[in-house]
Amino acid sequence: MKPIDPHAFDRKQAEATAPIVPQDRHMIRTQMNRTDWLILAVLAVIWGGAFFFIGVAVKHVHPLTYVWLRVTIAAAAMWLFLRFKGQRLGLPASAWGSIFLLALLNNALPFTLFGWGQTHIASGLASILNATTPIWGVVVAHFLTSDERMTPRKIAGVLLGFGGVATMIGPALLSNLGTSGLAQVACVAASLSYALAAVWARRFRRQGISPLSVTTGQMTAAAVIMLPISMFFDQPWTQPLPPLSAWAAITALALLCTAFGYVLYFRLIETSGATNALLVTLLVPPVAILLGALFLGETLAPQDFLGLGLIALGLAAIDGRLISRLTAPRPLPREA
Repeated sequence: MKPIDPHAFDRKQAEATAPIVPQDRHMIRTQMNRTDWLILAVLAVIWGGAFFFIGVAVKHVHPLTYVWLRVTIAAAAMWLFLRFKGQRLGLPASAWGSIFLLALLNNALPFTLFGWGQTHIASGLASILNATTPIWGVVVAHFLTSDERMTPRKIAGVLLGFGGVATMIGPALLSNLGTSGLAQVACVAASLSYALAAVWARRFRRQGISPLSVTTGQMTAAAVIMLPISMFFDQPWTQPLPPLSAWAAITALALLCTAFGYVLYFRLIETSGATNALLVTLLVPPVAILLGALFLGETLAPQDFLGLGLIALGLAAIDGRLISRLTAPRPLPREA
């Protein structure tokens, strides 16, 4: 009788065991948790005042120069913050090409387009057009990612949210959509650029680059891009010195809306993906109206509350948890 190999059972057991597939450590959450929603709310408050600051800045500073000042001050602040924390930038040489493209899509191009657009159209109308970013984001993420596919629920949610924004701004502004067409096209193009940037920014997590490093590198690259452009076209040394109000607006845009805001924004992209992060653009116009009511004594019209309701429904549809709970089958009662 042939002797039995004492290790044969171990080999057979190992062969029969299903191979362990390593989990993707970089998978995002399709449904946001409480921390993600808190970050989204803070971003909405920060960026809710951005259109007001832009409107103040471009009244006294040419758009290209305003963008260069904004990203340069933001870059300086980020470098000082890194030095304060005792951290290095940590960007590999191979990442700088991607960083420059991100700076173009996320800062240089949209900042310039919105800045120029707001010299021809109202800030409220610009915020409506900015709210098309999640719609672009759903489409872009569907074609350029594998884990943020388009669903009827997500599309319906974004359209509901956009309808809420349009309702809050009011029919008076919507009736002017046919005027200043080129400025409006510029704002829509800026919104598409934001959506492309949000999807492009996902790659930095896979490379192990922190949101702080991405923000610092992005602002530095944007300042490098805008310096020769603003010097050549605007020639700021030939313009009168801006008033204190313009400097205050640009500083607020640089430090609060850009440097701090983008650190939070990239953190949200890391955890919840580009589509969810872009929801902040739906909240910006209503937050601006609410802040006006709280701090400037402005009254809220009935359409503002209707718009808030539509936006809430849109966010609930995109998040999916409320719908899942409402449509989940109820457990059958136990028999006595």
